[in-house]
Order: sequence, then C-alpha cells, then structure tokens
Amino acid sequence: MAHPIPSAEEVVDTLNSSEFLLDPNSFYARMRRDAPLVYIPELQTWMAFRHADVQAVFTDHARFSSKIKFPPEQKDFTQSVNFIDPPRHKSVRALAQQSFTLKRVEAMAPRIREIARGLLDTALERGEFDFILDYANPLPVIVIAEILGVPTDDTVYFTDLSNRIVTMDQGAISELAAYFRTLIAHRAEHPGEDLVTALVQAHDAGETLSEQELVDFCIVLLVGGNETTAKLIGNALLCLRDFPEMRSRLIEQPALTPAFIEEVLRLRAPVQSMPRVVRADTEMHGQTLRAGEQLEVFIGAANRDPDVFEQPDTLQLERKGRHLSFGNGIHFCLGAPLARLEARIALEHVLERLPNIAIRDDADLMPVPAYGFHGLVSMPVRT
Repeated sequence: MAHPIPSAEEVVDTLNSSEFLLDPNSFYARMRRDAPLVYIPELQTWMAFRHADVQAVFTDHARFSSKIKFPPEQKDFTQSVNFIDPPRHKSVRALAQQSFTLKRVEAMAPRIREIARGLLDTALERGEFDFILDYANPLPVIVIAEILGVPTDDTVYFTDLSNRIVTMDQGAISELAAYFRTLIAHRAEHPGEDLVTALVQAHDAGETLSEQELVDFCIVLLVGGNETTAKLIGNALLCLRDFPEMRSRLIEQPALTPAFIEEVLRLRAPVQSMPRVVRADTEMHGQTLRAGEQLEVFIGAANRDPDVFEQPDTLQLERKGRHLSFGNGIHFCLGAPLARLEARIALEHVLERLPNIAIRDDADLMPVPAYGFHGLVSMPVRT
C-alpha cells in the first residue's frame, strides 16, 4: 500500500509538537518507511532517518563535516571538539582522552556511589522527590564539575545553563563562556589537580589549543558531561514504566543493569539528532546533496530501524545490533564510559533502596523543548 510522503511543513510541525517530544517513534517509523531522506526548506537542511545512512554519515568525515554553521553573532561554543574536523580534531581530542580512559573512569565508581547516596538521602529527608531535579540532574553535574575542577556548589547554576545551551540559547552560551574565561585565568595563576588545569597547562605549553578552543572545550565537557547523562538516568525510569517486567529482573540480578542501560540508550537516546555539513556532492536515496548544504541525522530513528534491530520497539537485554546513541567514528562520545558508569550506579542505587519507585500517576510530564534531545524536565515520583 502506498503511503503519502509527509510535506516539509508537516515535518517541522511534528518536530516541534509536544506529542513528538514525548514519544517520537511513530513519526520516525513513518519517515524511515516513506521519506528516509527529506529536504526542509524552512530549516535549510536535509534530514536522514535510516540506520545505514546515519552510520555512514558518522563514519565518513571526508564527505560530511562537523564544522556546522552558527549564527553570525555567536563566537563561543563554535570550536569545541564536537565541531571540528581532522586533523585538528585528533590533536584536540587527545588532550582530554587521557582523563576518560576506562581505567580512570572505573576508579571514579566509589565517589559516584557516594554522591548518589547523598542525593537520595537528601531527597528522602525532604519528603517530596523529583527524580530528575533531585537525582538525575545533580549526580552527573557534580561528577563532571569535580573532574573539571569547578565548584560543586554551582551545580544548580550549571544545570540551568546546560538546559538552556541545548536549545542554543545565546545568552547561556555567552554566560558560561565568561565563567570559564574567569576560571581559566584563575587556574593559570593557581593550578590544581583537575582537567581545566591540565588543559590550561597544555595551552600555555603551546600544545594545539587556542584560547577559544580552550573555552569551548570546557563548555562541551561540562554540558555534555551532565546534560545527556542526566537525561539517560531519567529515561531509564521511563523504560521501567514502559517495560515493568524489567524491574524485578534488575533487582534480583544487578549484573543485568549494563545491558538494560544499553537498551535505554537505544530506545530513548538522550541525543536524538546531530548536524553535519556536506563537503562534496553526494547521492543518497536518488537525491543529490550539494556541497555546503546541511544534513541532520536522526539517531533516535536509526536506533529503532527494523532492518538492524529485530522487534525494535521491545526491550531485549540480549539485543543484537549496535545503537548509535554515542555516535560512531572519530566523533564517538568521549564521555561514553563515564555516562554508562554513572547511569548504572544511579539506577542500581535507587532500585536497591527504593525498589517500588515509580512515576506519580498525576505527574504532568514535560519534555525537553528541543527535538534534538529526548528526556523530561522533571519527574515527580512515589517511593
């Protein structure tokens, strides 16, 4: 049976609807089937939805650049590791890679457990418990703040700025950039045992980082290190709501938690789409993408592609197939091991202490107001 191809206007309306932001998957299924590649004149961008196309774009940096277009007035957060190409990308990424090795990340586990325990203690003492605001948000921001060497007392401030930056709020970007410029100047005079100091010292030694790259690197580490992980932790509770049989399995067998987290990443990826710029004319699905045009690839749609995942809308701990929630290729997420560890510890700790935790029936669930991200702003729970 032939299906009508959605118009560009319909696509834009859907992407900005609360229904899509809460559950994008019926739209994704339609796009994979009827319009796997579509051009949106209003946004001046192509959009791709199938796993094979998303994976190909991520791995082919010769044809698809990460140096995306920014508003002319935006000066900060334009030269981070996320938005540069080789050969520059390799040298900049290498500076932080040493702080995110699997060995170093695993050594953080005791401290992450301590933070999780303290946050849960505080929430339970207060009586009312919002899983996002009281637990999922502050946990990763405290962790990444300690790694960077910024005051953990500023976690509410950092969380607010991060929430605004994911919507590309120019004021928030400028404010966080100013914060890091002040901190960088302080660390140059008063070094510490933290990642910002290490980056400042590398800059002072003439190793690869310009001043703007240094500021932007700090922004992307703080925002990426807390915003996406917070959504992952919150989305794990949504998946327990959607697949209630998993609760008893995880409580009885905590060793299954890493596999569960991988399925949460696949089913409810915190980052739903990523932009690229076409570097050379490229044929895709019978259409020509011209050099200089923008392309947005939809990770959330790729992760439920039935050509890759059997019964893609179910949660299977023995899942075959590789999700793309951390990207692929040279831009594979630097903080993936840390995000996985934080999510695992956060979920294990809360299920151990609050095995009956659930989203309140009367909760008004508000999604993050940006189609490129997936998660909730708050989540009142009963314990």
